[in-house]
Amino acid sequence: MRTDDFDFNLPEELIAQTPIEKRDNSRLLVVDRKTECLEHKHFSDIIDYLEEGDCLVLNDTKVMPARLYGVKEETNAVIEILLLRDLGGNTWECLTKPAKRVKVGTTISFGNGSLKAECISCSDEGIRCFRLSYNGILYEILDELGEMPLPPYIHEKLKDKDRYQTVYAKNVGSAAAPTAGLHFTEDLLTHIQEKNINIVYVTLHVGLGTFRPVNVEDVTNHKMHSEFYVMSKESARVLNEAKQAGKKIISVGTTSTRTLETIMNLYGEFRECSGWTDIFIYPGYKFKAVDNLITNFHLPKSTLVMLVSALATKELIMKAYNEAIINKYRFFSFGDSMLIK
Repeated sequence: MRTDDFDFNLPEELIAQTPIEKRDNSRLLVVDRKTECLEHKHFSDIIDYLEEGDCLVLNDTKVMPARLYGVKEETNAVIEILLLRDLGGNTWECLTKPAKRVKVGTTISFGNGSLKAECISCSDEGIRCFRLSYNGILYEILDELGEMPLPPYIHEKLKDKDRYQTVYAKNVGSAAAPTAGLHFTEDLLTHIQEKNINIVYVTLHVGLGTFRPVNVEDVTNHKMHSEFYVMSKESARVLNEAKQAGKKIISVGTTSTRTLETIMNLYGEFRECSGWTDIFIYPGYKFKAVDNLITNFHLPKSTLVMLVSALATKELIMKAYNEAIINKYRFFSFGDSMLIK
């Protein structure tokens, strides 16, 4: 299976640069796997595809203002770091630019020295590990000094940083938003609950996997980066009961999907647990947990396009993407949405 099989031509003007004014006014392309029919809707119509007793699974991770700009103490060269993973003991794995200027022992100063980062190890692809030193609470310092880590294809400044958070974001730890959830409003979630649809939360802190391109010709040779996940006892109970009752599990986003499939692969059921997952889902994978998926439109040749192609088929996904391009849907993080049912 070749990476190029998941390529497509996307006009640059379809890459959404700013969020739509009202979250659930975004467009929704409904993809029916049985009939291969495509429907054009708005996201607020999603409730019409959910039935009583179904489970809607949301990733409640919260994005850190994790992008920091500082200077090397030795040379005053400007260095950018993106906090990716908390390794414990004030040590963080970071994506660093320009990485070639940062060696073991390099110290970077942020905010006139209120935060310092000493490089303690170097890895490939711009990854460096830093030991942080500061006074106070790290997340408060990040709120003051850090920026939201918008993807590189977004060139406009974000006026309201909360628009890169879901309305239900709770557990701080992500380097990127679980963007399929950005379409939900509090009112829409209330209406969904009033229809007796279960809303279930899991946590997966989005890390480097979101930023890494697939650089191998053969898809099966790609290595995913590990990301931390959590499922509560209550979420596991509701999901297991829904499965046993023959109700649908509708995953919101590829991050929720990877969490659910990881747990089901490990235990054969949902259970209270936490851990690290590097699951890579591509065509040929047999889904054990997820029935339907709500997702955005993804980058060509990305692991995300591969995942949605595994749930539908590559041919149907490419048909849907072509339809979206013809009808000028908005793509990527701030773009429109798709339901695979």
